[in-house]
Amino acid sequence: MRYYLPVNSKHRRTIEAIFTKPTLSDIAWSDVEKAIVALGGTVSEGAGSRVRILLNGTIATFHRPHPKREATKAQINSVRDYLIAAGIRG
Repeated sequence: MRYYLPVNSKHRRTIEAIFTKPTLSDIAWSDVEKAIVALGGTVSEGAGSRVRILLNGTIATFHRPHPKREATKAQINSVRDYLIAAGIRG
């Protein structure tokens, strides 16, 4: 994988998990947010469970999963598509 900023091994594993196919369903959403911040992105609170993410000039809005802390496969697929649009390749 190619990264624009140095990331630690935990963030690297999370990013690799996001790009794993078939899509994993046991990735904690908080780990996804932390990995995006490590890549240089920002995460801001929206209304309700929404979060706005800005990375490399690309903006997206996601819903945090609840009541579980793990993201669904559909959420991980959306995050993967977003990272690709932001220039992060798996």
